Amino acid sequence: MSKTKVICFGNNKGGSGKSTTCANVAYSLSTLGKKVLLIDGDMQLNLSLSFFSEEEVLEMAKKDRNLYYAIKNQADLSDYIVYTSYKNIDLIPSSTLMSGIEFELFTKWQREFILKRCLEKLKESEQYDYILIDSPPTLGGWVMNILVASDYILVPVEASPWGLFGLANLFEFLQEVKQLSTNLKLLGVAITKVDTRKNYYKQTVETLKELENVHVFHSHIRLDSAIEWSQDNSKPVAVYRKNSRSAIEYMELAKEILEGCQ
Repeated sequence: MSKTKVICFGNNKGGSGKSTTCANVAYSLSTLGKKVLLIDGDMQLNLSLSFFSEEEVLEMAKKDRNLYYAIKNQADLSDYIVYTSYKNIDLIPSSTLMSGIEFELFTKWQREFILKRCLEKLKESEQYDYILIDSPPTLGGWVMNILVASDYILVPVEASPWGLFGLANLFEFLQEVKQLSTNLKLLGVAITKVDTRKNYYKQTVETLKELENVHVFHSHIRLDSAIEWSQDNSKPVAVYRKNSRSAIEYMELAKEILEGCQ
């Protein structure tokens, strides 16, 4: 069994903080000495924009060395890696062409396993400790591909009145995926965009903790302007403001993830 762990950051609701959590957990893991590969699976490019400027991301998207072409050609993902300016973090960028990925998958043989096959050699090489995949806010064939290729799914959930909306559909979808990938595990739910002054934050926590067989991470990510500023500067929050509240919280979440993957 490969020592490389593949984690999908997924939620079918937009605005849950998937890309932000994925990027900042990756940076925290890298500072803990873990080698991390990020895969941007969303046409919105937010994960790529967390490490590269908009101009750089759009330039990468124009080229054929991005995730869309890797999946279209069913190619080894090793040939699509770009290097960030941060030690221990590499990236396979997305493309706006990912909007048509469902069509590309539709006619392919064993289409649910394409990403897993593309990732196989890279995972077996064990050159990375963790491969983190940012998924789009849908429950279609492409997200199924991501989940089949993953060992775990981490679900960021926004602490808001609409944050839990659709979560039941996601869990039902996971049960369908497990028929194809019996090893997939729910790593846990990470509560994001927390405003501790609001009552619905407490309601969100209580509701999630009542769910059977669902681990809720102790580390909650509170609202912090440093996150928005770091995004505007295409940097992880711990790089933009090292001692910010959110930088500390992402580090604590990363440590919990390490424990959960053992």
